[in-house]
Amino acid sequence: MNFLAHIYLSGNNDLIKIGNFVGDWIKGNEFKKYGPDIQKGILMHRFIDYYTDNHPVVKKSKSRLNDKYHKYSGIIIDIFYDHFLAINWKIYSPVSLNDFISDLRESLLANMHHFSPEIQEFIPRFMKFGWMESYVTLEGIELVLQGMSRHTSLPDKTVDAINILQEHYKGFESEFLDYFPQLIKRIEEDYQIVF
Repeated sequence: MNFLAHIYLSGNNDLIKIGNFVGDWIKGNEFKKYGPDIQKGILMHRFIDYYTDNHPVVKKSKSRLNDKYHKYSGIIIDIFYDHFLAINWKIYSPVSLNDFISDLRESLLANMHHFSPEIQEFIPRFMKFGWMESYVTLEGIELVLQGMSRHTSLPDKTVDAINILQEHYKGFESEFLDYFPQLIKRIEEDYQIVF
């Protein structure tokens, strides 16, 4: 899952959200230098990634991308699944997506002091770019993929990814709607998060 799902799955605790948001930057035992709620968010992030990468429904989604993206297929699916969470947001939350994102921005800015310069540099770019707002449209997904190709090792095959998404749109959405409630249930059970 990408940023939107990770933050959604954190429940209402801002520090758990912050930990889940920065989970990819915190390696090994570095999480131990943070307070208990941020630690919980970081460890939850790791669990979500592991659970997602090994789920049979997600593997089915990834199989459509393997020829073009190989080991990067999971990253693309994370972004696709955030798209389907965004467009189906009302199923999962009584809070509007815009209000949810606005609250996250405030929380990120209020907690910047917790993080490394690398994370502190990323957060304003993330907000300026409107990354999570972009998940709602295919054009936005295209911009997210292009941005990731510029700033990470993700290959720049954005056109291919969008074409595959459009060709198998209903299949991807159906798989997301099958998978995501299962993940929510695990988070409720394992982390006592209330949705």
